Amino acid sequence: MSTPVAADCRLALVLALDVSSSVDAQEYTLQRDGLAAALIAPEVRRAFFASDLPVALSAYEWSGRHNQELILDWHLIDSPAALLDAAETIARTQRSQTEYPTAMGFALGYGAGVMRRAPPCLFRTIDISGDGKNNEGFPPANAYAEFPFAGVTVNGLVVNAAEFEAEVSLIEFYRDHVLHGAGAFLEVAQGFEDFERAMRRKLERELTVRVIGAPIPPDLNAPG
Repeated sequence: MSTPVAADCRLALVLALDVSSSVDAQEYTLQRDGLAAALIAPEVRRAFFASDLPVALSAYEWSGRHNQELILDWHLIDSPAALLDAAETIARTQRSQTEYPTAMGFALGYGAGVMRRAPPCLFRTIDISGDGKNNEGFPPANAYAEFPFAGVTVNGLVVNAAEFEAEVSLIEFYRDHVLHGAGAFLEVAQGFEDFERAMRRKLERELTVRVIGAPIPPDLNAPG
């Protein structure tokens, strides 16, 4: 990947996928393939190229304390061919972990490290997906206190899939503990079969061209 100069990249976007033990093999495939398909969906492709300034994209899988795996190193999405290459790289990924719990604080800390290696962009966003609450290691609040998250927005994608999770409590956990930074928002997938649709919607919103100093758009999924 060629590294852009300062202000030649509008968004550094990191995608984080949950591969903890609550995600079975079929669900993993729906998640991985859903992300790959979402990246090249027409509305998302249009959003990627809605500005002359490109987007830098990276992705990783996460589960336990020390179980994170980079699956897409930083790609500068400056052409349809670059976007297709990124999507195909993700689609070819072999699952990195199967047996570990949900250490979201560690996952966010890893994401902060990935973001530190990002090319210089106007905005920085981590997009973390999951089907459960933190159940190992330190919570997200500790990650935000101890890792470099200044100027980083963290959005969430809740997958309502696990039988042992109450829908409202998982959504509230993400709203109260995971979302971080200016304009952070939450998207909800009703099961892994709905992951691609939710990811398309989320990416389209994240990729919307922003202007520094412009009002922050409302959270369309907010109650009330």
